[in-house]
Amino acid sequence: MFDKILIANRGEIACRVIKTARKMGIRTVAVYSDADRDARHVSLADEAVHIGAAPSRESYLVADRIIAACRQTGAQAVHPGYGFLSENEAFARRVEEEGIVFIGPKHHSIAAMGDKIASKKLAAEAQVSTIPGWNDAIETAERAVEIARDIGYPVMIKASAGGGGKGLRVAYGDKEAFEGFTSCRNEARNSFGDDRVFIEKFVEEPRHIEIQVLGDAHGHVVYLWERECSIQRRHQKVIEEAPSPFLSEATRRAMGEQAVALAKAVRYQSAGTVEFVVGKDQRFYFLEMNTRLQVEHPVTECITGLDLVEQMIRVAAGEPLGFTQEEIPRQGWAIECRINAEDPFRGFLPSTGRLVKYQPPAQTMEASVRTLQGGEIGGVRVDTGVYEGGEIPMYYDSMIAKLIVHGRDRADAIARMRHALNGFAIRGIHSNIPFQAALLGHPRFVSGDFNTGFIAEQYPKGFSAERVPNEDPAFLLALAVVANRIHLHRASRITGQLPGHELKPREDFVAVATAADGAQQHVPVRVHVREDKSFDVTVESRDYHIVFRTPLREIVIDGSVNGRPFCAQIERLGLPYRISHGGTQVDVKVFTPSAAALQKLMPFKAPPDLSKFLLSPMPGLLVDVAVQAGQKVLAGEKLAVIEAMKMENILVATQDGVVAKVAAAKGESLAVDQVILEFA
Repeated sequence: MFDKILIANRGEIACRVIKTARKMGIRTVAVYSDADRDARHVSLADEAVHIGAAPSRESYLVADRIIAACRQTGAQAVHPGYGFLSENEAFARRVEEEGIVFIGPKHHSIAAMGDKIASKKLAAEAQVSTIPGWNDAIETAERAVEIARDIGYPVMIKASAGGGGKGLRVAYGDKEAFEGFTSCRNEARNSFGDDRVFIEKFVEEPRHIEIQVLGDAHGHVVYLWERECSIQRRHQKVIEEAPSPFLSEATRRAMGEQAVALAKAVRYQSAGTVEFVVGKDQRFYFLEMNTRLQVEHPVTECITGLDLVEQMIRVAAGEPLGFTQEEIPRQGWAIECRINAEDPFRGFLPSTGRLVKYQPPAQTMEASVRTLQGGEIGGVRVDTGVYEGGEIPMYYDSMIAKLIVHGRDRADAIARMRHALNGFAIRGIHSNIPFQAALLGHPRFVSGDFNTGFIAEQYPKGFSAERVPNEDPAFLLALAVVANRIHLHRASRITGQLPGHELKPREDFVAVATAADGAQQHVPVRVHVREDKSFDVTVESRDYHIVFRTPLREIVIDGSVNGRPFCAQIERLGLPYRISHGGTQVDVKVFTPSAAALQKLMPFKAPPDLSKFLLSPMPGLLVDVAVQAGQKVLAGEKLAVIEAMKMENILVATQDGVVAKVAAAKGESLAVDQVILEFA
């Protein structure tokens, strides 16, 4: 076994590998860029080596610096994590030639299966069902349009070295094929250093289901069941679960056996994932093989009890697998939510900056633990690479953490995840937690009736606060009034009050909730404090008995309502209380009846008119300005392109107009709401 390994990655996955290595008694070396000097993975590792500037092409993608760090520290092996150099055949071969062990598949396996064009050809030769398409690299956008027409729209335009939703577009016509090809090549070149693109038929109403495989150097290969990854937004996975609620046992077994056969064909050693698209008739087609650890590997660990990182390390050290296919369990149900630094209410634009508050729910489960005390299946796990007070930089992907739950069955896992999301507090930047909560509560998700087009179908105009209905909105008002009543009680105990004019908390209030469109709702509320310091609350005609078990100085409040446990977030932001629960966020002001009557008379201050400006919706690099002063533009026309978190974001005109001034230059680093263009 190794004494020391180097993790050629950053963030969550670097911390994840360090945790398992420490459990195995193996020392670890972290590498870091300028932007990650104070990152969590750097402090967790036994040693750390600086490898370059913040952009990944000047640090994490520079193989020479990774290998030099191994030489400097005496690391015997390299774990590449996912992304960056994890599926780079040249890097794996170079590591092997340097006498360092690559904790992943051999370079020949990466060459055969990591390249999506080559893997599709190999799969076809092995009699594996594949999707119709053009599997050779395409040179021009014009040729891409010709090929797309021959295959028949819709088509999927995909970078050969792509992954994580980058370098991928779906085109439904010539214009989208032309533009999608160009964008895919640019993203692939910037993210992976490989701009080859291919096209294949897009299967409508598909499921994205993948099989986890594990092979050793002794010819043994097994599959560790499947993961359902169909909940995707713009081809990036949002929620993953294991097992799939869709597959029959016969289909599950057939997919697993094909995945194993494919892995054996390339003498696969290590953990890998064979991805399939599955139709509603349960026919499945090979998509690609990811020759690395997947982001969503924790759900497989939950249902099997196997630590996949540990298995990768043991296989790389030459150990045989310690179990057969028949010995791999499948216990309970696991769900993973990717918690990303993005604003779901502003088109999921990246959100970077300082984590003023970072408080995940309490963990009750580790990578290789299937059961809680007493043998009950279930638990909560958080994999992260951040900490409170740290920075979310603009140079890398947007992941803050992975929230994983394990339940007895799917319904139990959904309930656990919804409770855990309620207790996940993030401040200083925006996160997609409200969106995750809305998805978890959607009837079609709960029933398992979805495919990869689910999010686009259910949220065709984007995600908004109105799309997060709370099961009981009156309960949110009750929480705000109880919080206000507690604050009033504390104020009433302040000494030195003027005799005869002491503050005496009352029982009748008016809760004023402001909707996203600015409309206000005035709701009468009565609250009575019991001797045991619990509260009886009446919101119009609804009655609640509420007990707080957490002091209000905490953001996350645990308690019970009418005997049922709840978890919510309550903050006082000056006058209003911000209540967050079940994905819904509402600002509530609590007044006495007389004050509420006066509040209705207050004038409304209209926000400033910003329609004559194009503002940067995020911090990022302005890579293109597509217009110039004096130019007429039409609604929907491209104005500028901003690159942030390794993704290109195209800004388009919302209405017809004339450009009066270009206020920012190509190549400039932009701040949020910085003016890019002014219109006449």
